[in-house]
Parts: sequence; C-alpha cells; structure tokens
Amino acid sequence: MRVGGGRLSPGGNVFVLHFCFVAVTTLGVTGGIGSGKTTVCGFLEEKGARVFYADLEAKRLMQENADVRAAIVEAFGAAAYHEDDTLNREYLAEQVFGEAGRVERLNGIVHPHVFDAFEAAKERAADEGVSLLVHEAALLFEAGGDEHVDVTAAVVAPEADRIAWVTARDDVSSGQVRARMQHQLPQEELRERADHVLENDGTLNDLRRKSAELYWAVTGGQ
Repeated sequence: MRVGGGRLSPGGNVFVLHFCFVAVTTLGVTGGIGSGKTTVCGFLEEKGARVFYADLEAKRLMQENADVRAAIVEAFGAAAYHEDDTLNREYLAEQVFGEAGRVERLNGIVHPHVFDAFEAAKERAADEGVSLLVHEAALLFEAGGDEHVDVTAAVVAPEADRIAWVTARDDVSSGQVRARMQHQLPQEELRERADHVLENDGTLNDLRRKSAELYWAVTGGQ
C-alpha cells in the first residue's frame, strides 16, 4: 500500500507530497489433516488478517484452469473428469494415493499455479493496506510454500482427536484418515520446522487465545 503525506515548502506556496510503501506481512499456516489449521485461520481473520486458502485455490484451478486440467488428464487419464466436465475427485484420489510418486506428480502440476495466485493475492493485500496475509496450506513445507512467506506456524493436535474429527466430518474410516496422514509430514517435523507452533489440545477458546497471540506476535501489534 502506498501511503502519502505532505508538507508546505518554506515559502508556504508549494505542497510537497511524500510517499512510502507499507509491506504486507505473510504468514504460512499448516498442519496435518484434522489438526485445526482452518479454525486457526478463521480466528486470524477475526483479528483482521486476510487468508489465502491454498487448498481451495488448488481445487478451483483443477476445475477451471485449462492448462491444469490438460496436465491432469495427460497424467491420470480422461476419467479424472466426469462427462459434465466436473473433477472426478474419487477417481483422482484413488489414482493419487494408490501409487508412490503420484501425489508428487499432481502437486507438481497444481502448486506452481497456486503460488502464482498467492503472489497476486499478496500484491492486492499490499495495495489495500492489509497488515497480515495468511497462506493456509496442508502441504506448506512439502510444496515449498514456506519460501513464499515471511514466517510459518504449525497447528498440531493429538492423533486420536484428529482421526475422530475427520471420520465424523468426512464420513470416512479411521484407516482412510491414517492413509492420508502418511502423505503429510509427521507432527514432530512440523514442530521442528515451523517458526511458531500452536498446540490444539484444549478447548476452542484456548485455540482462539493462542491464535490471537500468534497474530500479535507476527504483526507486532499492528
């Protein structure tokens, strides 16, 4: 955002404008499936942050971006899309999680476009005076998203709680949840790599408080 100020010249006749640019701070928030990272991002939004949901952007790109669609069909077959052109999520999940290396192949197709979209979001946030832009992503470190933000935070939670929450939310088995977990970094590694760690092991109000503390720590009270 460009902020202007001004002063009168010594003669009092000329008003001189001065401009400075206020940079937006970027925060990457990650966490394994069922950890509560999206809830944390909602709390950060309550404090005034803007959130870029990378996973939602990836889904949009897979549905709407012609280059991404063509690359997915080439990599995984025409059955990746239904006859009505909507993404065949069940088929794609079976293809991706059924063979080693296929997750990385799909991510290699989608993630560069996601990062382009985040850079555009960053420019808009700066122009509009947003103090904190959050990049929410399940695979922040795996995809190299940490290189696109100023600071990172990981949300971690007890595994049993994560499995219970996801099975209820997605109507899937605990085995299916554990299979998804195998494609994400262990929580111990997230703790080591993130600049901030939020332990989601209490009440919702506890997590709201920890999210507020993260907001103030990252923005410096802006």
